[in-house]
Amino acid sequence: MSAGRRLLVIADSDSYVKWGAGFASRLPEGWRTDLAVLQTPVLPSARQLRAALAGSTFAPDTVATLRLEELEERLVAVRPDVVLLALRGPLVRVVAPLLGSGADRAVLVSGFPGLTIPAAPKAIVYREQVDLIVLHSRREVREFRANAASLGVSVEFGLATLPFLSDEALTDVAADDSRSDLVFAAQAKVPADREDRVRLLGWLADAARRRPSRRVVVKVRARRGEAQTHAEAFDYAELLADPEVRRELGGTLPPNLVVEDGPMSAHLASAVGLVTVSSTAVLEAVAAGLPALLVDEFGVEPKLINTVFEGSGLFGGADALAGWVLRHPNAGWLVDNYFHGGEHDDWEAQLSALLDRRAAGALAPRERAHNLTGGALRRAFERKRMLGEHDRTFTGAAAMAVAIPARWVVRRVRRMRRLLAPVSGAATADA
Repeated sequence: MSAGRRLLVIADSDSYVKWGAGFASRLPEGWRTDLAVLQTPVLPSARQLRAALAGSTFAPDTVATLRLEELEERLVAVRPDVVLLALRGPLVRVVAPLLGSGADRAVLVSGFPGLTIPAAPKAIVYREQVDLIVLHSRREVREFRANAASLGVSVEFGLATLPFLSDEALTDVAADDSRSDLVFAAQAKVPADREDRVRLLGWLADAARRRPSRRVVVKVRARRGEAQTHAEAFDYAELLADPEVRRELGGTLPPNLVVEDGPMSAHLASAVGLVTVSSTAVLEAVAAGLPALLVDEFGVEPKLINTVFEGSGLFGGADALAGWVLRHPNAGWLVDNYFHGGEHDDWEAQLSALLDRRAAGALAPRERAHNLTGGALRRAFERKRMLGEHDRTFTGAAAMAVAIPARWVVRRVRRMRRLLAPVSGAATADA
């Protein structure tokens, strides 16, 4: 399958760059790979790009940064057999139609850089114009396949091991005296509230005070001014520097509570364990043989992106965090969630079949079937919304001028329906 094949990775945010670069780096021998990053509001900084590429076969100076209108020229230059759309879902929907529709077009592949349970139907809608969606656990494949069937979307699903998980067998590293750090993996979306984030920092400070000879590292993805896949309202470094927060946390903070960035793999190399509320980093820790703790003080629910860990045995509260009580996951949970074993990966077979269909001129066109209302104006709005200031088209500006007031009206109507429903008995579901 691989002899002379070319893969072009198109990415946007730092987390998608990390996933796309990792996936491309694990292709079988014989593949030639290129990586391009689109100019969007979440374009990684030079520092973020270096961190995202760490451990991959790509160097920062080999990665092109492109405007959307330069994509066609890049396709002509690379002539890829496969394009991996390592992009946020709404941007996949913008880019996929630009990659050709004929039988000789490249095979289009997409996927996700981390946890996707519960599987959201809109993730399929955004990717309905790709040929193959790569997933990373048996559970993900089951849930996404069910969503696709209910939506009437015919798309292939391939099982792959997350590319940045260690290839080595799971081992317990507790006896390694060179390790000392307790690493907290911050996540932009959870917990979202300032109060909850301050509470978390209080528990981390308690952990640092209990073991002053060891560091408690708040590992962040972005520095001030840098973008992430998801917007972060309350930055941990800024919170720790806030005098009011310091007073809430007891005044003087322990000197061994620090905030650092950089590749997660580098932090795990000196860690005794990992703590998070919900982050793919916990999978990296498990793969490296490190114990972990998922803080459940804020609940276990879809909006916290942590329901996938039910049954893992990794949940614990503030006392466990302050006391450095870390755990290893249950074996039964591992098999169904991200640690199925590379021998069970089937994405290569799925991709090979698609390449055979392409060679035979039988690669089916991928038509958009959902969210068609608004036609060209809607598509212009979708493009402008994802590209922001990097979209300089008149149609994009015009679409925003029309869509923003319209969206405000729609949201107000929906809010009124919800408020009136208990009184009138009207249906609460949005149209």
